[in-house]
Amino acid sequence: MKKSIIILAIIALLPLRVLVAGEGMWIPLLLSFNELEMRQMGMRITADDIYSINHSSLKDAIVKFGNGCTGEIVSENGLLLTNHHCGYSWIQYHSSVEHDYLTDGFWAMNAGEELPCPGLTVTIMRRMENVTDLILDGVGAMMSEKERSDMVKRNSDELKRVLEAESGYTVSIESFYLGNEYYAIYNEIFRDVRFVGAPNSNIGKFGGDTDNWMWPRHTGDFSVFRVYADNEGKPAEYSKENKPYHPDYHLTISLKGVDEGDFSFVFGYPARTSEYLSSYAVNQEANLLNPIRIDLRTRILDVYNKYQEQDPAVRIQYASKHAGVANGWKKWIGATEGINNFKGIEKKQEFEKAFTAWAADKPQYRNILTEFEDNYNKLEKYYTAYTYMDEAGFSIEVIDFASQFGKLVNAASSEQIEKAVASLKTKSAAFFKDYYQPIDEEVATAMLTAYRAAQPAGFRPEILNTIDKKYKGNVEKYVAQLFGKTMFASQDRVSELLDNYDAKKARLIEKDPAYQAYLSLVSFNEENVYPELLRIMADNNALLRTYMRAQMEMQPERNFYPDANFTLRVTYGKIGGFEPKDAMVYKHYTTLDGIMQKENPNIYDYVVEPKLKELYQAQDYGRYADKDGSMHVAFCASNHTTGGNSGSPILNADGHLIGLNFDRCWEGTMSDMMYDPDICRNISVDIRYVLFIIDKYAGASHLIDEMTIEQ
Repeated sequence: MKKSIIILAIIALLPLRVLVAGEGMWIPLLLSFNELEMRQMGMRITADDIYSINHSSLKDAIVKFGNGCTGEIVSENGLLLTNHHCGYSWIQYHSSVEHDYLTDGFWAMNAGEELPCPGLTVTIMRRMENVTDLILDGVGAMMSEKERSDMVKRNSDELKRVLEAESGYTVSIESFYLGNEYYAIYNEIFRDVRFVGAPNSNIGKFGGDTDNWMWPRHTGDFSVFRVYADNEGKPAEYSKENKPYHPDYHLTISLKGVDEGDFSFVFGYPARTSEYLSSYAVNQEANLLNPIRIDLRTRILDVYNKYQEQDPAVRIQYASKHAGVANGWKKWIGATEGINNFKGIEKKQEFEKAFTAWAADKPQYRNILTEFEDNYNKLEKYYTAYTYMDEAGFSIEVIDFASQFGKLVNAASSEQIEKAVASLKTKSAAFFKDYYQPIDEEVATAMLTAYRAAQPAGFRPEILNTIDKKYKGNVEKYVAQLFGKTMFASQDRVSELLDNYDAKKARLIEKDPAYQAYLSLVSFNEENVYPELLRIMADNNALLRTYMRAQMEMQPERNFYPDANFTLRVTYGKIGGFEPKDAMVYKHYTTLDGIMQKENPNIYDYVVEPKLKELYQAQDYGRYADKDGSMHVAFCASNHTTGGNSGSPILNADGHLIGLNFDRCWEGTMSDMMYDPDICRNISVDIRYVLFIIDKYAGASHLIDEMTIEQ
């Protein structure tokens, strides 16, 4: 059905809809089609105030922070807020035992104290446009999936080249609605970003992994950076001559707080959702793959925890790694429980019954679900093998590190060797800065033990066969040999290799047991797993594209949103608590009282800093207190968010900043595949708590002074 017809149907329907929404990650360019619903829910600004290419708008203050988070500009001098966990690797990067910013926090009291973050980028989207007709030019219905993919890539590459030459921006061509539409995204990428401040981890990560993905939360999950530009305000590499960036727009901050039922919206970069999958896909993810991932990461975290508790230096070294492993681990637990408790698979099956009936007289659609079922049955063997390789094999750090030396082995010219050596010297320094061999050895034993038990003897990489044949199944003995002989666990040996490298030394790398283990994993997967996995996935991608189109035809009255793909989106809902289980009722906000109630000086995640206690006991909250006199810390709402939305601004009906999105409730993490408005909640740190910590706790009031604040 033509989009114009769908839009008319949507507009006609909107007044009749029950306005308790939350589901949906909407393209800002097309937000005018949602505007009536948003205004009926309480919004007081317009879609044009949110996204416009004719004047500055909210979109000009929203940034992609690095390659995995969102941030927002809150001053005319490029001051940027994001989550503490988004800035965590940079806080760690600048930390040492002598200057432990993770434990003690950090605040630049003037521009000269702001710390460069080499490699960190901030991306601002300038505009987007529908280019579907240009990308699908020449694509025919009878093409194979590879032929179609090749044509789309050729068209995308050519269009990208033309648009970048015309605009001066960096352009990406992105697929929407599972390949049914394509948009050109025009970006400006800033490469001089500096670390300005972050609270102690006991504030920024309060509750740690125990509270992660949970409600109620009491985490001051924020950090502060600044964007710099050249003298003309354009992106530039780091230079002492650069100046703070003056954005086209920066957010106004509201101190009014939030009440139950208030309209809110999140503006950011959600990374990935899969809302239109079949029941077969959802079941495989929830009940086959997630349990494997959870088991393996549980084993890794047990090792990390043991060593981090013993040594403060190791705690710092592995802080970011621990957070990364634990984040997915806990999310997968919640997602699987949510899907099964929510009866998500059964609900998908109910829809599929209706779809089967609707498609019975439509040859182009009627066999889709049968083909999905067949494909997912075939995928089980290959997805299992891939998951073990990815989660178990490459969780062994020395093997993962060794894999990066392949480009040196394959370098064919002196110029390629020189570039590879320079790159590997940088990576080597970063690797050994945060590497502790006893942890890696114990993780290797745990991972290879699980991997060996799971993979059948006739379908496994040679590394597992070697353990059986040469070491009679003794994993510990193999691991001892591996670490005893590999050069990649020794910074001195790697430095010696790189400092004196010539092409003849490629054999030293090739004979190294860690590199051979890497080759074993990769060759097995390239020969036995990838070909079938990619073939079936390509077939599924074609089916999904058709299934998406069929769903839109079947439900022309429904306002479909595209799955998240790490492009700028708006999601809107209402502030509100929820009832995840029988007799369990959560209100929509938490206060500093809860931090004091959770305090446990014997558990690192629940240590409360003395100065925070002093402020609490004196009730010294300044202008940041709520109207009830308490210090609000976090709140939850029904906005549909996912990974990548970390650090996104949550805005009120006037488009003013009220908080920073940082998490979802555990019971609703299945929202990446299925959204339930009753229990899916995004969690945000209250902006008033952010400002309270910056001002009253850290004494960095000069940062407050440059913000635009509405009392």
